[in-house]
Amino acid sequence: MLDPVVLIIFVVVLALIFDFTNGWNDSANAVATVIGTRTLTPMKAVTMAAVLNLAGAFFSTAVAKMIGEGIVDPHNVTMLVIAATLIAATLWNAVMTLFGLPVSASHGLMGALIGAAFAYKGMAVIQVNGVMLILGAMLLSPLLGGLVSFLMMKLIRAWFANQPQSRVKRIFRPLQIFSAGFMAFSHGTADAQKVMGVITLALVAGGFQSSVEVPFWVILSSGLVMALGTAYGGWKVIKTLGMRLNHLETPHGFAAETAAALLLTTVARIGVPVSTTHTITGSIIGVGLSERAKGVRWGIAGKILYAWIFTLPGTAVMAYLVYQVLQVLE
Repeated sequence: MLDPVVLIIFVVVLALIFDFTNGWNDSANAVATVIGTRTLTPMKAVTMAAVLNLAGAFFSTAVAKMIGEGIVDPHNVTMLVIAATLIAATLWNAVMTLFGLPVSASHGLMGALIGAAFAYKGMAVIQVNGVMLILGAMLLSPLLGGLVSFLMMKLIRAWFANQPQSRVKRIFRPLQIFSAGFMAFSHGTADAQKVMGVITLALVAGGFQSSVEVPFWVILSSGLVMALGTAYGGWKVIKTLGMRLNHLETPHGFAAETAAALLLTTVARIGVPVSTTHTITGSIIGVGLSERAKGVRWGIAGKILYAWIFTLPGTAVMAYLVYQVLQVLE
C-alpha cells in the first residue's frame, strides 16, 4: 500500500496536468473568435486570456464544492479512484486537442469520476441527483448560449441596419476585445474550479481535511496552471472554432463571447458546473444561424457533436479500466 502523502502528491500532480490540458484545449473558447476576426494577433489573444483565466479562478468556489461532493460521496472514495479519474480525463483531453476537436473537460472529468467510482464500489458511491443536475445544465448550456447569441445578433443587425459594414466592424472591434476578455475571465471562473474540486475531493478522501472547503493553495495552483495551458494555446482547436465552424466578423465575435460569458458567470456563481466549450460552440452556431443556416459548416459541427457524445461514456470506460490496473496498489 502506498504512503498517503506520496499518493496525495501524485494525485495533485495528475490534477495539475489535467488542468494544463484543460487550458490547452479550452484556450479556443476565449480567443477563437477574436483571432478568427483578426481583431487581435494570436499571441496577444492567448496572453490576455491566460491572465484573465487566472483572475477568474479567484471569483468563486461554488462549482469546486459541487464537483467535490455532488458527483460522488467524498468520504467513500479513495485517492486511487481520483488518480484513475484524472489519468483518463487527461488522456481524452490531450488526444482530442491533437485532433483539433473542442471537447468538454467537464464532461470528461465527470464521466471519468463516475467510471472510476463505479469500478471501486458500484453505484452506491455515485450521487445520482447531483449527476442529473450537472448533466441537465450541461445539455442546456449550448442551447441557451446559441439562443442568447442569436437574439443579440438579431438586435445588432436591427440597430445598425443603416450603417456601412466597415463602420460596424470598427465599432465592434474594441467591444470584441472586451467580450473576449470577459469570456476568458468566465472560463477561469468555471473551469479552474473543476480541478479545485477534484483536488479538494482527494484531500477529503485521503483524510487530510474533513470538509470540501477549497484551500487557498489549491485555488492559486489551479488558476496558474490552467493559465499556462491557455498561454500554450490549442491552435488546432482555435482554428476549428474561429475559422472553420462559421465565418465570423467582429459583431459575431462580440455577440457569441458576450452571450457565453454571461451564461457561464451566472451558473458559476450559482455553483452549477457547465461546459465552457459547449456554451461558446453553441453561441458561435447561434450567431451563424442569425445570418443564414447555410453559413454554419454543419460537417464540422457534426464532428464536434460526435466528440461531445462520446466524451462522457468514453472517459467513464477509460477510467474504469485504469482503476482496474491501479487497484493492485491499494
